[in-house]
Amino acid sequence: MWRIDRIAAATVGLTLKRLSILSNRFNGNELYRLIDVVRGDFIIFFNQIFDALCKLSADSDANVQSAAHLLDRLVKDIVTESDQFSIEEFIPLLRERMNVLNPYVRQFLVGWITVLDSVPDIDMLGFLPDFLDVLLLKSVDYGRMAEILVQRAASPDEFTRLTAITWINEFVKLGGDQLVPYYADILGAILPCISDKEEKIRVVARETNEELRAIQAEPAEGFDVGAILSIARRQLSSEWEATRIEALHWISTLLNRHRAEVLIYLNEIFDTLLKALSDPSDEVVLLVIEVHACIAKDPQHFRQLVVFLVHNFRIDNSLLEKRGALIIRRLCVLLDAKRVYLELSTILEGESDLDFACIMVQALNLILLTSSELSELRDLLKQSLVNPAGKELFVSLYASWCHSPMAIISLCLLAQTYQHVSTVIQSLVEEDINVKFLVQLDKLIRLLETPTFAYLRLQLLEPGRYTWLLKALYGLLMLLPQQSAAFKILRTRLKTIPSYSFNGEQFKRTSSGNPYSLPTGSQFSEDGDLNSDMGTSHSGINFNSRLQQFEQMQHQHRMHVKAQVQLRNSSTTVSKEVQRPQEPHQLSPSSDGSRPSSRSSKKGPGQLQL
Repeated sequence: MWRIDRIAAATVGLTLKRLSILSNRFNGNELYRLIDVVRGDFIIFFNQIFDALCKLSADSDANVQSAAHLLDRLVKDIVTESDQFSIEEFIPLLRERMNVLNPYVRQFLVGWITVLDSVPDIDMLGFLPDFLDVLLLKSVDYGRMAEILVQRAASPDEFTRLTAITWINEFVKLGGDQLVPYYADILGAILPCISDKEEKIRVVARETNEELRAIQAEPAEGFDVGAILSIARRQLSSEWEATRIEALHWISTLLNRHRAEVLIYLNEIFDTLLKALSDPSDEVVLLVIEVHACIAKDPQHFRQLVVFLVHNFRIDNSLLEKRGALIIRRLCVLLDAKRVYLELSTILEGESDLDFACIMVQALNLILLTSSELSELRDLLKQSLVNPAGKELFVSLYASWCHSPMAIISLCLLAQTYQHVSTVIQSLVEEDINVKFLVQLDKLIRLLETPTFAYLRLQLLEPGRYTWLLKALYGLLMLLPQQSAAFKILRTRLKTIPSYSFNGEQFKRTSSGNPYSLPTGSQFSEDGDLNSDMGTSHSGINFNSRLQQFEQMQHQHRMHVKAQVQLRNSSTTVSKEVQRPQEPHQLSPSSDGSRPSSRSSKKGPGQLQL
């Protein structure tokens, strides 16, 4: 039998030589029978047989093509079973024929690539660059191929995902502009793979993503901005941080290149972007803010952003607590701190939810006093009495800062309106000085020891000139419990004030009568204000009007607190009435047993605010 196979193999060789001498057109049945007999022994003649099959595939005669297809299937079956076949020797043979333009030949070659790729022992992936570039030189159905690869990129099998994403990578490099209509589908496959558990897939996906983003295309060329945005928006909900980050980079890229088209779809992505502000990743949140800031370059979108931002803070207290400072500070850097604070103040001035307005103003005030990003804003406020821009900012913030007594006191200390802050402190009534107020006052006293208020501490070197400052600080001291740490800090600071240049008689004058009156012969008050009958300074700030504004707002807050207490008491009474039939031995409301509950309700407003 071995001798017969060897003779048959030799016959194959002779037949191939005869066929190559006579013609490309021949009946392949003779060669088919010979190969079917020798099976794997024909591998030594594989190159010659493959060359013959390649020529037969280009023949226009239907009978010849039919015979060639039968022979081709037989050869493929034998090759996939043989352990003697050398893929390394076959690839150069394949690459040489890739330049052929005949569609039948190219289809024949792709068929061989597909078959060999299905053999587990053959790694066609490593040879992909050797032939893919030539294969794609001719017109290719990119849409169909991209559709298949996109589906395979989501396969649970690691090898399938790697193969698909590698092919997509080559398509993007070689197809370029021809893939523009399919960018959305390709991006939908790439973004999840960026967070794949396998490093090889992540690397190829990131490379493909960068290649895709580097190609600049226009909507006129088939680039679908809406489809890309839809993919990016959907991936913002991915459980993987890396994918969410790249989705935001795509939105940012689209805003920079196709701003007008992106803004058309703004309503579709705006809510998703706002929700992304609650993302657990700080990097994601910062990118979201940058996208928002890019959108808000237009005035109408700026207003919309701030309104929606305040709305989100209102309905999600944890967002304000955990991310409020980060969001506000970053927006101040990207969109100008003064512009952001003025817009926020305008919105909060008319806020109907008084509890939220108070919390929001306190948060904004703390950011204003502590953040390095707002140092220029603080410097402008320090010039409120001499600079029109500073005065405008002070008056604008004052309107909303009225929601919080401590915020107003802080703002006035920062603006050096010491006479007015002293008056504000003395205007406070018993209901204002609750637990939450004392907590806020404790924070302020500690802030007075920071570099932000270094100028204020240095002014204490001249107590005769800054008498109203001294009086304001003593007023705060009197509001603090004596055993508190804040009381000891402020008292220690006040004890260090030098006694020289202090005019006791001048202090007496400022301590009595109209708080806006000036000592005789003085041109400027301790705040540096020019005096007038109406309490209006040379800077144009009407402090009497500001005080009325503050008192009216605080009156609204007091009425609101009383209404809340009454509502709670009513609810408690109803609850007791319902429980009474089931508890016949319960003490009556007039007995001593009800007194602790009554005292607790009186403390309620302070406890809730804290």
